[in-house]
Amino acid sequence: MLASVGSAAAGAAARWDPAACSTSGRAPPPQAPRPRRRAAPPPRASRADDSGHPVFSISVNGARLSLGRGASRREVLRGVDLQVQRGSLHMLLGPNGCGKSTLLRVLGGLLPLDGGGVDADGPSGFVFQNPDHQVVMPTVAADVAFGLGRYRLPEAQVASAVERALALVNMSEFMHRATHTLSGGQRQRVAIAGALAEEPRVLLLDELTTFLDVEDQFGVLRAVRDVTRSGARGRGVTAVWVTHRFEELEYADAASYMEGGRIVFTGSPEQLRQRLKAMGATL
Repeated sequence: MLASVGSAAAGAAARWDPAACSTSGRAPPPQAPRPRRRAAPPPRASRADDSGHPVFSISVNGARLSLGRGASRREVLRGVDLQVQRGSLHMLLGPNGCGKSTLLRVLGGLLPLDGGGVDADGPSGFVFQNPDHQVVMPTVAADVAFGLGRYRLPEAQVASAVERALALVNMSEFMHRATHTLSGGQRQRVAIAGALAEEPRVLLLDELTTFLDVEDQFGVLRAVRDVTRSGARGRGVTAVWVTHRFEELEYADAASYMEGGRIVFTGSPEQLRQRLKAMGATL
């Protein structure tokens, strides 16, 4: 596991790959932490089965949350209940404004609830819509190492973590590539690798395919699916994937549908398709 908090993030990346970080000619990266690097403190483990291993990586019970002030304050989450099996890719679908992204931030501890509770494995890693807002270092290797700069790690350990994370998203051959030469999907996979380098128990993924072409969309989906299946079932990384694209369901192990701040259905991808068709949705 990672050691105690230490030197600046950019410094750690540069120590490991100084040549790559100093010859790009690009403007220095911003010093503020990127969204994907924000990790929630590890809460207690979810409920366990007879062998003592948690069945659910995430359990949400009656979650309520209102946002805004005064007359503009509105209830965004209205008694949300959700269980996500550990080591699964769980998709969260629903129309714009239904509360999907808000729930994702609650799962990671970024927004406190007004009522109800969340019981989740930790820490969690975030990856958001636009990879251009997250991939800021000049080379792939330096970017994946960026978040590790918060820890006092030997160079060999940083290098090993970067290699492992890139292998998980099928990007090993791009390790020394300049990030500005990558496609949108490749950049998004680099962002995912950056989160994975910090060894999260849960990946929280918000509309990752929004800015990608079709080929890149499915490359990212395959990478996330492979990450959740890389460990033994029930023990691997859990991914919660927020999307409004029904065609992405084929990559999910389970799916939930949100509407009006509530989860109105949870089941297998095929069960959700049938439910939506019965409601008259065009898939």
